Amino acid sequence: MSPRVRRSSGGTGTEMARLHEQAQLLALGDSALVIELPPGIDEGTNSAVHALARWIAINLRVGIIETVPAYHTLTVFYDPCTYGFDELKSLLADIDFSDITLQLEPRLVFIPVCYDLSLAPDLPLLAEHCGLPIEQVVALHAGATYRVFFLGFKPGFAYLGGLDARLHMPRKASPRALVPAGAVAIGGEQTGVYPQASPGGWQIIGRTPSRLFDVSKEPPCLLQTGDQVNFRAISLQEFLAQDGSTQGGSPQGAS
Repeated sequence: MSPRVRRSSGGTGTEMARLHEQAQLLALGDSALVIELPPGIDEGTNSAVHALARWIAINLRVGIIETVPAYHTLTVFYDPCTYGFDELKSLLADIDFSDITLQLEPRLVFIPVCYDLSLAPDLPLLAEHCGLPIEQVVALHAGATYRVFFLGFKPGFAYLGGLDARLHMPRKASPRALVPAGAVAIGGEQTGVYPQASPGGWQIIGRTPSRLFDVSKEPPCLLQTGDQVNFRAISLQEFLAQDGSTQGGSPQGAS
């Protein structure tokens, strides 16, 4: 089964002016500027970051090489032959935040996940850490709607916010040398899916047969910043029927 995608209605933001007052504009080398909003994993702040990225893409096309959004920061890479830092800082500082809308129509992406213990080596440890039965841990994880705050670490790796506080668990003290592609994991107050086999220190609680990164597709990343994500629990039989593999490090297939 391929991941299912549909559109869901987005909300509007009302705190852009407040965020403007708290924003800091910092130099990063000689060709990048960082717009820093109040720190934290917060949907409203992250929405503002992406709204600023959209505004810059529309209004400052010349001389802007790339914008890179994160949880509460937006890094703006620029051509130093077009802008000096002080010039770009002044330009961005004069943006009327009240004219920037947070209105979005985020995609809702459904991703199948198998929570069978053969694919979830850290699920019993997570249940013990949280003081909950495994069945409730699975229900809580699969029952939430998550937000893609940003992509990083590996191509296609989406940092997902919205994890139930009862499931928060620190990363491992010693990372694994190899985490299989498709591993669904928890790290602190975030959850995510490893798109390729790689080292990793998050707690593995399941696996998806879906490909999170596929160079043959456009765009190659299944998830995009601002997307909403729902995990759908499937059985081990369903996982195997969808071209999943129980071998650590093997690529997971989904057409």
